[in-house]
Amino acid sequence: MPDAPTIDSGNTVWLLVSTALVLLMTPGLALFYGGLNRAKGVLNMMMMSFTAIGLISVLWWFYGFSIAFGSDVNGFWGDPAAYLGTKTFLAETDLWGATADNPSGIGVPLYVFMAFQMVFAVITVALISGAVADRARIAGWLLFAFGWATLVYFPVAHWVWGGGIIGGDIHALDFAGGTAVHINAGAAALAVALVLGKRLGWPREGMKPHNIPLVALGAGLLWFGWFGFNAGSELTVDSVAALAFINTQLATAAAVLGWIVVEWIKDRKPTMVGASSGAVAGLVAITPACGFIAPWASVLLGLVAGAVCAFAVGLKYRLGYDDSLDVVGVHFVGGWIGSLWLGLFATNSVNSAITDVVGASDGLFYGGGLTQLGRQALAGLIVSVWSFGVAWLIAFAIEKTMGFRVRSEAEVGGIDIAEHAESGYDLSPAGGSGGAFAMAGIGSAAGAPAGGTKPAGEPAEPVGEKVAG
Repeated sequence: MPDAPTIDSGNTVWLLVSTALVLLMTPGLALFYGGLNRAKGVLNMMMMSFTAIGLISVLWWFYGFSIAFGSDVNGFWGDPAAYLGTKTFLAETDLWGATADNPSGIGVPLYVFMAFQMVFAVITVALISGAVADRARIAGWLLFAFGWATLVYFPVAHWVWGGGIIGGDIHALDFAGGTAVHINAGAAALAVALVLGKRLGWPREGMKPHNIPLVALGAGLLWFGWFGFNAGSELTVDSVAALAFINTQLATAAAVLGWIVVEWIKDRKPTMVGASSGAVAGLVAITPACGFIAPWASVLLGLVAGAVCAFAVGLKYRLGYDDSLDVVGVHFVGGWIGSLWLGLFATNSVNSAITDVVGASDGLFYGGGLTQLGRQALAGLIVSVWSFGVAWLIAFAIEKTMGFRVRSEAEVGGIDIAEHAESGYDLSPAGGSGGAFAMAGIGSAAGAPAGGTKPAGEPAEPVGEKVAG
């Protein structure tokens, strides 16, 4: 007779920590994107990430988790009522993966697994925002995020991880989100960038990152949080989690080298922005593969991803689409590289779940032939087409109705002021003339303020405390 349901404290603590790490990635992304952006749009850029946390968290709790991980209905979505937000799951039997034969599942409360997958949904949506920097209305963004999460991310998560067509029927591999997260978000980013069009002055005007230390800080937080993203996706504390952890570090480190080598060859100068972008490219590429390949293959993957993505970010100039912060060049391209890498280097010798659980095959270089490579390509193509098509339709509908892009005067003057009535940097003088003493109110004439523009006793005109510069 099966034992009574039991919580595994080690697995539960690790998944709780991983959830917090992945949540930290979205503020890290806000800093990374914000630093890459121009100063006059840094807050709008960061707001897109923070509003994604708010909106997608609630949608995931209410119905998204059910669509993604409810019992499969038709290969395309799960039972919407399975984990509906109106229900509560606090019984001792409410453990993730629990069955009659194994009432403990993996020993993790259902809400812990729900929260872990929630923060995946959040950052996937936030990734898209980098493609439309400086020109998207926040109201249009929120409506787009609602529609895309509902029609694309929630179902695609089911296709890949919830027993749907990609994982259950095609048997494609995706350990932590190369297809479900990065290819998915990258395809949507391209669609929205095409609908909104180019930034005013692009590519004639220089639109360089305004705060490179902010970029580096954001990349560092992403790197840190990504260990929860990848190693946490094993869901249990075991050797595969350790493999995913070390592979994440190795691939990311190698990608930094791959990117800056390309910069050295092209421009004779390696850059901090390049090193930061290389790190993100490596993190993206290793995501689908981290638990399925050997460490040596991770190093090679990182080098390839860093170098290829360094070239790929220049495609927008050749093809004429304005992907402001290179979501396509890093996430779409990097996601494809990592996903296809599984068709070459996936091996049961490091993770028997490849065959035993997913029903997939070894990669080409481990004697599996081209079968798994074909599965990976088909999975990526399905997600790319669906995500791009739906994202384009949603963005087009928003633009033609309520309007998605800000007016040209707001774009020129600064989207932060136009959309949020605040700015990222206080560039106004702290006071009137007279130097530090006058600014401190010392030595000014009796009855007159330091600035000398208003009679004594007359109230100054109110100024919004958020607006500066």
